[in-house]
Amino acid sequence: MSNYLTLLLLAAILLLCAWTLHKVRLIHLLAHQLRDQADSAPATLFRQLEALDGLQRELKLDKSLPCTRGWAGSPDFLLELARHALSARPQVVVECSSGASTVVLARCMQLQGAGQVYSLEHDAAYAAQTRAELARHGLSDWAQVIAAPLRAHPLQGETWPWYATDRLPAGLPIDMLVIDGPPQATATHARYPAGPLLFPRLAPGAAVYLDDAARSDEQAILRRWRSEFPLLRQSLLACEKGCARLVKEGLADDAQPAMELPQGILAQQH
Repeated sequence: MSNYLTLLLLAAILLLCAWTLHKVRLIHLLAHQLRDQADSAPATLFRQLEALDGLQRELKLDKSLPCTRGWAGSPDFLLELARHALSARPQVVVECSSGASTVVLARCMQLQGAGQVYSLEHDAAYAAQTRAELARHGLSDWAQVIAAPLRAHPLQGETWPWYATDRLPAGLPIDMLVIDGPPQATATHARYPAGPLLFPRLAPGAAVYLDDAARSDEQAILRRWRSEFPLLRQSLLACEKGCARLVKEGLADDAQPAMELPQGILAQQH
């Protein structure tokens, strides 16, 4: 009996040692991760400050931009949007979610003397903040913040909560589409409906920018879009939160294939 108890005690000690070693290894890995983050933090911060300074210079702003931390678009993402808008000169820009990007894009429209930004926003408080920022910068004529509550959209046999699109001007081809909403907590793959609901409206050569592309949800969305919309060429840009750029192949208008909804998708516009 004593031998049996001794074996049990040894087994318990071995299990305890194994568990302790496992925990020590986890602590070791966490310490390395924290060290790496601490080492990279100054470089990341410097990059964002550089991008913010670049925005101020390229947009010739005499007032500060709204906050670019937290949920807002990071300065490097906003700089990518501004540079594209200033070079490609889109006439119709649609945004999914409003904020600092609305101000940036509206300023680009003002600088080029043409174009309009249509920003879908489901949160009334954020919509009011964005309108106030547009007014503060003298940009109210260049952007419309559209009240777009989240509504049920049946797509591929599922129901997705996504922006109401009934207030978007009908028939206008979209030259630039920026997707930074709805929030991730809204639903799994919350930003997927932008594809079936808005990609068919893209003009030849139109560019789509997806923020937060480093997240697993957005990576899954990109894979799904890649299979459903093969006319869109995807690339990734080196931004703080990840940025995906999708471009609709720009053929001549009379040679451009129609961008039809993928088979089985029912996109109801509310």
